[in-house]
Amino acid sequence: MDTAQNRKLIEDAFNGWVRGDRTAFNNLLADDLRWTVIGNSPVSGRYNSKREFLEGAGARMAEKLATPIQTTLHHVIADGDMVALVFDGRATGKNGTDYRQTYCWVLRLADSRIREGTAYLDTELITKLFA
Repeated sequence: MDTAQNRKLIEDAFNGWVRGDRTAFNNLLADDLRWTVIGNSPVSGRYNSKREFLEGAGARMAEKLATPIQTTLHHVIADGDMVALVFDGRATGKNGTDYRQTYCWVLRLADSRIREGTAYLDTELITKLFA
């Protein structure tokens, strides 16, 4: 796929999440996904499969949230097989934390699937959710 097709694929799938449905985006994750959450937080580290990522970072975050993360997409930047998303997420933690996060996800696609991802974010905000 070319740059424009990759951009549209990711933007369309992510806009489903903006509307409250993560299914389309999660369906783009390759089974052999390599995902890295930067920094030092309870979910930081490298995940070596889609399952590991969703059960590790995804499920652990969901356990700490009283509300789903509401997202606002600001930018989609694409170059070849690389697509970057800049977005905000807002939720309330079960511990009362007002979770307001800004993310930059850098994705590498192949065969219409997300093969690699790196999440850049304020990991201190995640740590507060786990306090």
